[in-house]
Amino acid sequence: MLLRAAWRRASLAATSVALRRSSVPTRGLRLRDHAPHSAVPSEAEAEAVLRPLYMDLQATTPLDPRVLDAMLPYLVNYYGNPHSRTHAYGWESEAAVERARQQVASLIGADPREIIFTSGATEANNIAVKGQRKMSEPLELELEMVVNCHGDGVARFYRSRKKHLVTTQTEHKCVLDSCRALEAEGFRVTYLPVQKSGIIDLKELEAAIQPDTSLVSIMTVNNEIGVKQPIAEIGKICSSRKVYFHTDAAQAVGKIPLDVNDMKIDLMSISGHKVYGPKGVGAVYIRRRPRVRVEALQSGGGQERGMRSGTVPTPLVVGLGAACELAQQEMEYDHKRISKLAERLIRKIMENLPDVVMNGDPKQHYPGCINLSFAYVEGESLLMALKDVALSSGSACTSASLEPSYVLRAIGTDEDLAHSSIRFGIGRFTTEEEVDYTVEKCIHHVKRLREMSPLWEMVQDGIDLKSIKWTQH
Repeated sequence: MLLRAAWRRASLAATSVALRRSSVPTRGLRLRDHAPHSAVPSEAEAEAVLRPLYMDLQATTPLDPRVLDAMLPYLVNYYGNPHSRTHAYGWESEAAVERARQQVASLIGADPREIIFTSGATEANNIAVKGQRKMSEPLELELEMVVNCHGDGVARFYRSRKKHLVTTQTEHKCVLDSCRALEAEGFRVTYLPVQKSGIIDLKELEAAIQPDTSLVSIMTVNNEIGVKQPIAEIGKICSSRKVYFHTDAAQAVGKIPLDVNDMKIDLMSISGHKVYGPKGVGAVYIRRRPRVRVEALQSGGGQERGMRSGTVPTPLVVGLGAACELAQQEMEYDHKRISKLAERLIRKIMENLPDVVMNGDPKQHYPGCINLSFAYVEGESLLMALKDVALSSGSACTSASLEPSYVLRAIGTDEDLAHSSIRFGIGRFTTEEEVDYTVEKCIHHVKRLREMSPLWEMVQDGIDLKSIKWTQH
């Protein structure tokens, strides 16, 4: 609490100094992370440092200042290679890396030896989907597989016996693309549909698992609609059928309680910058008992127990560890606070605007990710109107596409509503004032855009748009 208050006061103080001579209104705008070079900025400089409010927490989270404090010594003073075993520089960096490994493991109830550092969740997902195999195979079969296998990958290693995977239609693009890459190599992939709520049907999952299924990969919290899958139940099903279970937990780690043993998770992907840590670092949890073995996707010096070659970036890993430790300490408080702000945002918008739909299950849902569809409003037009609030219409990985979100289409959303969706992100440093400002601006611009829409006018006149047969000229 004290650190958060101090962080806020420092930000407000910097804003007031930088804008003292500027007549530009500051509501809904923030100061850049770096102050101008001049001690007394001109009006032009003050205007240049103004930025929108940040409400896109699913795309990335701001670096917690306490995480930066933990990282700085390893950027300046303790710069040794953690794999150098002959001098103190390497020893102190290695000790810092192992402490970070313990911090990450503690957050998810794992053994530190089960944590492998990566460049992010995308790499972790690729390793998990393409690179795991069972340790429990008979030695003769394993030797045969070693002789016959020339690929790098889980499923690839398993191709002689197990050539089937199960995932969902709403997974992150890197998981879907990894599955498609395996399909091109001859594997079969079942893409489970989801219900209107965005949650899978467990009976369909059970039916989809076949004798040659090697892996089930289902994300914990969806990055577009915030829906939480029944991970513990999925883990039980996979365990009973002797199939490995991987979950992409990039949007869940540090935000909701997770225990890999209780939930029977065999592989888990983690992202640093989704938990108020630095970009460019992540981790993959790989179970040791019963052991899950992976085939490395890249060749090199054999770091990270041979599973992920390359020099471990000590400052980034230290940052990830610090972020996980802070998340573990503050998870309960953050969740209550974010839930309160999310409820405030949804209630105010719903009370003041008709024809607004919340996408995804409202109960099995992470409150910091709110996806709303505003009927009769083009989502991109609304985003442009809300230029002093940083929002998005979906995943940052696919937001450049003009196609409607494949996640919204998977839950049965009409194309028009899918095009009118906006994702609101609420996080650790979001304030009540920022939520109120965002709501106020959103209500104003939705009403304005609807007044300009002939479709909205037709609806107000009682015309059923679905009964109209549109023709092209």
